[in-house]
Amino acid sequence: MTVFFVCAGLIGLLAAGLTINVGRVRNAKKIFIGDGGDKEMLAAIRTQGNLIELAPLCLFLIYLLHGPYGNRTVAVLSIVLVVARLVHAGGMLGHIGFGRAAGAIATTAILAVASILLALVGLGIKLY
Repeated sequence: MTVFFVCAGLIGLLAAGLTINVGRVRNAKKIFIGDGGDKEMLAAIRTQGNLIELAPLCLFLIYLLHGPYGNRTVAVLSIVLVVARLVHAGGMLGHIGFGRAAGAIATTAILAVASILLALVGLGIKLY
């Protein structure tokens, strides 16, 4: 579980950094409500918002997998989630050309895999 906790902490730090970025852009552009029609402001808001919408659910589902699947599965899914969210943020903010799509696909895959594994466990089916 050590890897999971490190990864959860890194996701939390990413959330803090993206929240600070929203405030930085707001202050620089003097946009205090909404996005003001500004593309950079919208990108900052959606980058942070997308992380907040998906990361907690993914982390929760991954955490629940520890009992039936153990540390290795949890570690792999956690590491892939951190990389996916970093790449997604980099893509959304214009730093990584392919990042938005790659990060979104990887995050969705993590969400689907964790959900399927948990549903199967609930039905008494353990794949490995």
